[in-house]
Amino acid sequence: MRSDAIRVHFPTGIGYPVAFRPLLDLAVAMRDVGLRPGRVLVVSDKNVADLYGVPVDTTLKQDGWEPRLLALPPGESTKSPEHLQAIYDAALGWGIDRKTPIVALGGGVIGDLAGFAAATLLRGVPLVHVPTSLLAQVDSSIGGKTGINHDAGKNLVGAFHQPALVLTDTNTLATLPPREWMSGAAEVIKHALIGDPRLFEILSDAWPRFAARDQAVVGEVLRRACQVKVDIVSRDERERGPRMYLNFGHTFGHALEQATEYQILTHGEAVAIGMRAALYLSRRYHPKLDYMRTDLLVRQIPVPPIPADVALGEVMQAMRADKKVDAGRLRFVLLKRLGQPYLEENIAPADLEAAWRHVLVT
Repeated sequence: MRSDAIRVHFPTGIGYPVAFRPLLDLAVAMRDVGLRPGRVLVVSDKNVADLYGVPVDTTLKQDGWEPRLLALPPGESTKSPEHLQAIYDAALGWGIDRKTPIVALGGGVIGDLAGFAAATLLRGVPLVHVPTSLLAQVDSSIGGKTGINHDAGKNLVGAFHQPALVLTDTNTLATLPPREWMSGAAEVIKHALIGDPRLFEILSDAWPRFAARDQAVVGEVLRRACQVKVDIVSRDERERGPRMYLNFGHTFGHALEQATEYQILTHGEAVAIGMRAALYLSRRYHPKLDYMRTDLLVRQIPVPPIPADVALGEVMQAMRADKKVDAGRLRFVLLKRLGQPYLEENIAPADLEAAWRHVLVT
């Protein structure tokens, strides 16, 4: 594997590279991690497949692979039992075996869905992530979380299944619509707030260049953001300790997504709103937090207005169904200071209501 990679390394000795390589290096990178040519199922969405399906198919065939592409509808609604079944049908109908890799080519939705299929087909087949969105490159492709949504909440059905390889080609970000770029930028900011004060300073100083996708800034920011995620999941594979800090902004965020039926907000927009609520609560409990600067950076993420008929009660109900609830207690990731996250389980209802009002009116 080329040296331009960050390695996830677990205490068990198992690990995998997050390799910054061109898409056309996919077949070579797969060989480098021990995958040998044979059948390979590429799962994508129709938009990404139109852009990158042919070059991925070509590079795999040139190296002796027999690829088959399954292109699903784009959007959060694809993380469903019906589309999971579609992957099962395609894979089993084709006659895959336990050595047949699944390549997840796309954003976070495809990565979560295809990853869960890989985790459960034949009790586990190799998984390769080829993330094409900013959110997937810095966050969801790293760490082994897979899953689908349920009517009761987001990501409630899933499994941990670590990939054999994450191949990140930052050139794919050029085709992202502006809204999707900013959605991913929310996760970049999250990583800065919880784990890299230097990244926070870079983003604060160079935000216009990052927002404009200046490659010099984007390259450094992506590597630093990925390093935060890699460092955390390497210490805590199964989310029993510091990995919980990656949920900063997600308790409110996931609940907002569900309360608005995944129709109003992208995941990153919901997380941005959730981070603003978490920063508001953090300031109430820890006045030494540099609230003005941290909140200002999060507010660089444009978000649509939350409909007036979405009440706090609906959001609270969705929160209580969240998988992060422990023994009936809501757990929020807050900040003591920049780069110092912690879990708070004793937030007064009045404070939650105040945080909700704050994000609604500012």
